[in-house]
Amino acid sequence: MCGLRCKGGAVKIRASAGSVRIRIALMGLGQISPLHWLRVVGLLVTLLVVSAEWDQTVARSARNDSPKRVIHGPNYRPPYAAIVFDDKSGFVLHEVSADEPRHPASLTKIMTLYLLFEQLGDGKFKLDTPLQISPRAAVQNPTKLGLKANQTITVEDAIRGLVTKSANDAAVVVAEAIAGSEEEFAKLMTLKARALGMASTTYVNASGLPAQEQITTARDQAVLGRAIQHRFPGYYRYFATPSFHYKGVEMHNHNALLRQVKGVDGIKTGYTEASGYNLVSSVRRNEKHIVAVVLGGTSNAARDARMRELIEDHISQASTQRTVPIVREANGQPSADGQWALYLASQVLRDRIARLYGNDDNVFAHVRRHNSSGP
Repeated sequence: MCGLRCKGGAVKIRASAGSVRIRIALMGLGQISPLHWLRVVGLLVTLLVVSAEWDQTVARSARNDSPKRVIHGPNYRPPYAAIVFDDKSGFVLHEVSADEPRHPASLTKIMTLYLLFEQLGDGKFKLDTPLQISPRAAVQNPTKLGLKANQTITVEDAIRGLVTKSANDAAVVVAEAIAGSEEEFAKLMTLKARALGMASTTYVNASGLPAQEQITTARDQAVLGRAIQHRFPGYYRYFATPSFHYKGVEMHNHNALLRQVKGVDGIKTGYTEASGYNLVSSVRRNEKHIVAVVLGGTSNAARDARMRELIEDHISQASTQRTVPIVREANGQPSADGQWALYLASQVLRDRIARLYGNDDNVFAHVRRHNSSGP
């Protein structure tokens, strides 16, 4: 019924005319002039008639098609970006530079874990499956578990090491176990990003260690933060692990908000000099669920304080009823969901309307109020 192609950072949508109805947040635009309304309708028509099918050729070349964007020089200071996403209504409650390229740092490990959870879900691994530790994995830079070459670590210990210690050696172990090499695993990561609609994300390693070409956006990280919960609710619980004992050493989760902010159930921190201090948070309160992203914080404390502000300022605006589909992959696999592709189309249209009319909050504020009270 519909297809989605992500190529060169662009998302294109096709849908058969008359076969679907897209529930888009356009109510309340009655005061817009007829000329402007025609322009809006034209945008929707464009979205519906642009043809783009997922195919294996594009999928295999997704990483190569991604632009190699230099986003910093020698005097670079990590710029700030943020987004707060209402998981149930699909509305963006707050955003700053949400589509600007940034380095993900250890947020990369969210995708590493997504692919590992996929292996578990498909029965290819079990939690007690031993994973071989290669010399390459053992010599990764900190932070790491201190794994020894030619030994093994279980899948479950690798998961716990990734979510608490953010272990770079464990990330390479997982990558090599799934794809044979970290380079091949990074290609799979990028393909999965495209399948989820993360058109502005490119991965080149499994850990998030510094890499010029490894880029993402706050919006893409919000998509991933939602997707990993929707698809793997049983395994997602590992992101709430407060601490982890390994080889007699106790390691505390770097995500301090797990212990400090009501309703936070994950998910991941990250830091490099190029990225600044990053955090993706998931919060559930009173049947509401938001996913928030802060990129480019100046310190752990400043990043966490900003995240607290975003949570407290915006969770009251979130909906208690789901009115958009959960995140699905649009890659032709059995889990593909046409509704999700159409939802992405509506978001593209919504973003274009915001650019046309300036202040997104002014155009869509009453729609958020309507949606928060249910359909």
